Amino acid sequence: MVATHHRVKVPDARIGIRKFPAAWNEGKVSLIDTDHIWGVGGNPGWVWKSLLRGHNPIFMDPYDGSVLGEDRGWEPIRAAMGYARRVAERLNLAAMTPRNELASTGYCLACPGQEYLVYQPAGGKEFSLQLASGEYQLEWIDPSRPEPAARDRLSAEDGNRQFQAPFAGSAVLHLKAQKARQ
Repeated sequence: MVATHHRVKVPDARIGIRKFPAAWNEGKVSLIDTDHIWGVGGNPGWVWKSLLRGHNPIFMDPYDGSVLGEDRGWEPIRAAMGYARRVAERLNLAAMTPRNELASTGYCLACPGQEYLVYQPAGGKEFSLQLASGEYQLEWIDPSRPEPAARDRLSAEDGNRQFQAPFAGSAVLHLKAQKARQ
């Protein structure tokens, strides 16, 4: 069930988006608000999964304690929202769509051959990504930290390529095609 407001759709919790947000390719902006899914809730992994599936996650923040009383440890989701936003601001989101079939993790935003963003929720695990050939700037992001964890260059041929984050825990991989030198 989805509520429609002009050109914005707000997914309903009954879609099962707490753990596994479905890919969003509806041609409208998707806002996923924790208030409609948990009441007040969420976690950092949900923020990244939602973003990589094409949604705009929103946290219903009980910041002043007037609704729930004491702080119940919301800082990790607040931080994840900020880090995800910083990453999203560097992407060409208008050209990228959820392409979950490209990554064995099932979480991939991509404009194949140009830019890929992959989330690996299973810490320390290797994953594969179907790449178009080219030269890429590679960046590893620890979803719990504001700064990139590692950067490198990658030369890729068409096909599957294996990746593993250079740190423990969940990881985000950002690949961006390098412009050809003239």
